Amino acid sequence: MSWQPRRLDQLGTVSRGRSRHRPRDAAYLYGGLHPFVQTGDVKHAGLYITNYTQTYSEAGLEQSKLWPAGTLCITIAANIADTAILGIDACFPDSVIGFIADPAQSDARFVKYLFDATIKVRAQQFSQGATQDNLSQEKLLSLDFDVPPVAEQTRIAGLLATYDDLIENNRRRMALLEESARLLYCEWFVRLRFPGYEHTPIVDGVPQRWERAKLEDALVLQRGFDLPTQNRQHGNVPIYGSTGVLGYHDKAKATAPGVVTGRSGTLGEVQYVAEDYWPLNTALWVKEFRRVTPLFALFLLREMDLKQFNGGASVPTLDRKSVHRVEILIPPLSLLRSFDDFAADVFAQSKILNAQNQKLRTARDLLLPRLMSGGLTT
Repeated sequence: MSWQPRRLDQLGTVSRGRSRHRPRDAAYLYGGLHPFVQTGDVKHAGLYITNYTQTYSEAGLEQSKLWPAGTLCITIAANIADTAILGIDACFPDSVIGFIADPAQSDARFVKYLFDATIKVRAQQFSQGATQDNLSQEKLLSLDFDVPPVAEQTRIAGLLATYDDLIENNRRRMALLEESARLLYCEWFVRLRFPGYEHTPIVDGVPQRWERAKLEDALVLQRGFDLPTQNRQHGNVPIYGSTGVLGYHDKAKATAPGVVTGRSGTLGEVQYVAEDYWPLNTALWVKEFRRVTPLFALFLLREMDLKQFNGGASVPTLDRKSVHRVEILIPPLSLLRSFDDFAADVFAQSKILNAQNQKLRTARDLLLPRLMSGGLTT
């Protein structure tokens, strides 16, 4: 049987997320047990959404709706037509459309891959031209696209999902590796249970040979550099903003290893950079490691909970001067080197896994358009 044109609502049920309460940021709506998935969570997910940055309370759930695992989430505001499948039951706002596949008509994984291959570009073209890009449900449902019978959809989706499953497995391994370094940091430098702590005298509340100092004595945070959006498309040098890599350039402004955190917009995310890079003006980068190593600085800044140093009004902005004044403990150089030996091995293993993921993504993306056009049989 050949591929036939279908609309999204012919393949399953489609409806917008729900967030009825105004104002949306009322504090009592949040902080409960119910996952609340937002457009950024969809954008940064792989095939399945299992991580989220916010939760609803019982009051939040009451004014929203809990969608079942297996629902395909489609963003229609902020970032247009990004997709991922709920791996958990979750709520989401009206900036996300939920699609629940009819098992007799479609496979949600196939529809997600079809968005990646063709529908996303078409939907984005629909949404352009307004003050703020926005895709309505009506416009989304006006699009039709060719699909094969559901059995063929499942075979195609299964092949592509093999790559995504391997990528996700590597991501979990990378997260576990990094968590092992974080736990060691906390054990040695937060709980002060470092090697030999039982026999180390405490002088003025500080272990002997340790020192109280301000953060700026240990490292210097500097605002990143401006770079127009149109210049973020070419080259091999990663451009780091407040949330991670936002593009590539042909020149670096900072040498590796480096540490970057958000300056404006998103606060609190701290990233380790293992290659020369361009820190964007929405980020702060460690310009100088004065008395600590880059890997120690990474976990130091993460444990400081930088979101609490927001000095912005309408736009969250990290108050660099306040952060620099925070008092910290600087351990002896020998202990820093011991921690670095462990953490460096962790990040070396993560680098290998990340390279594997890049190859897997490349292979998947080469197959994607051919499979989604019917040009390659399974």
